Amino acid sequence: MINAAIASAVLVGSYCGAPVQAVTSSKLNFHVPKTLFKSGGYEHREALFGIPPYGGSIAQNMYYASDTLCDFNSIDTHAGFPIRAKDDEGIMLPWQSPYILMLDRGGCTFVQKVRNAQRVGAAGVIIADNTCLCSVGDQCTSDPGHDCEEREPIMADDGSGSDISIPSFLMFKQDADQVKAEVEANHPVRIEMTWALPNPDDRVEYELWTTPTDVVSRDFQKDFKEAAVALGKRAYFTPQMYIYDGIRSGCQGVDGENDCYNLCTNNGRYCATDPDNDLDRGISGADVVRESLRRICIWDKYGQDDGVGVPWWDYVNEFMFRCNTEEFFSSKQCISDSMGHANVDAKAIEQCIADSGGLEEDVDNKFMEQQLLSKDKSGVVILPAMYINRVSIRGSLEFPVVFKAICAGYASGTTPAVCDMCAACSDQKMCITNGFCGSKKMQESVSTMNMAYAMMGLAFVFGLFSYIQHRRYQSQMQAQVKGIIAEYMPLESDQIQNTAVSEEDGEFT
Repeated sequence: MINAAIASAVLVGSYCGAPVQAVTSSKLNFHVPKTLFKSGGYEHREALFGIPPYGGSIAQNMYYASDTLCDFNSIDTHAGFPIRAKDDEGIMLPWQSPYILMLDRGGCTFVQKVRNAQRVGAAGVIIADNTCLCSVGDQCTSDPGHDCEEREPIMADDGSGSDISIPSFLMFKQDADQVKAEVEANHPVRIEMTWALPNPDDRVEYELWTTPTDVVSRDFQKDFKEAAVALGKRAYFTPQMYIYDGIRSGCQGVDGENDCYNLCTNNGRYCATDPDNDLDRGISGADVVRESLRRICIWDKYGQDDGVGVPWWDYVNEFMFRCNTEEFFSSKQCISDSMGHANVDAKAIEQCIADSGGLEEDVDNKFMEQQLLSKDKSGVVILPAMYINRVSIRGSLEFPVVFKAICAGYASGTTPAVCDMCAACSDQKMCITNGFCGSKKMQESVSTMNMAYAMMGLAFVFGLFSYIQHRRYQSQMQAQVKGIIAEYMPLESDQIQNTAVSEEDGEFT
């Protein structure tokens, strides 16, 4: 029996396929001085961390730090180029925000450099490569002690880049040297970093690479169903399940046996890492593969045609609510209950799993093979990963980030109404749920309520005035009646007195 950590390392480290070149989604150019402007922009590479403003741009003055920016405590914002004026104490003025900062490669990780630049106020970062690519030949001259590189450097995340919100590019040495020469000559340099998504038509395609045990994407999978429904056929979603090729990873022995214990199915063909790093108990890699295939089949039946797949979203949410524990993850009863609450035909899904090749025998499973092929084409290495129009979306997997990126991916003039209404709203999810942007409708609601209260107030005033008038009228009428009665009461008394028979009248003489 092999240790869980060793088995996971075998899966993760044994195969390193060449990723397909991603679709370029950004542009880098210089507007000042004019001699640096290049039609079509400069070739560059985007960092795999930070949050670019998709559909927008950053155009600011650029400073060259002439420092690696590896040690935050030693950063001097009063240094660098171009040379600035001095203050009253004879110290050169600091970098004036907002600005884009150019740094030299080397000394520490890309993440550390960009994080420190962010902390001192940079809006964006350009990493100037210090080594030439062998492929450019005489167009580039390497610094002393540096040989040319066969492969392009990758601005990868070192695992700690989730706190970085500014974008960054890597600029190749032959181009970066020209820019540094200008700024070191104390010439002002203005740079523009632009981002766009390929927008070929009126439908955006987006896909999520994840696993059933992925913690980071849970909130997104819980929340984004309403957006998928609102976008309808104007956006096509594809959930992708990340699995490992067990044969390439060495998990299938020469005799066809599974050499990676319970990390794999199909005699070592399809594998996943153990989520709790304990091969003897809990959720196994094979359990993850089985749940991945189940979700692929649910999508194939309910989402393949329209790209929305409401039952898929419902099942994932039900599963996360009911079964996402060590005890119930593989429970047939829990899975069946989740399908029932999501209106998923359990028998049809089981048939789909069987028809695809199943997970028990040493045979190909067509859906698993498709996932492996798609993984190699996309070049995804970090989970979760979101692609929109085949472009990897940087930054945290949050509702606003993904929704705005989708809305930025439509061809001009074809943006759906829900994007026009909600993309700029402070709470896009509430906007989609309610059918209006919260702040605007709130103002309308407040105005309506104020009007209602005003009308009620007027009605009360008029009612009170009418009541007072009515009471005054009644009082006047009563007074008049009393006056009339008071006039007639004495006459009646007199008449009674005048008709009385006196004693004298009764006597006869």
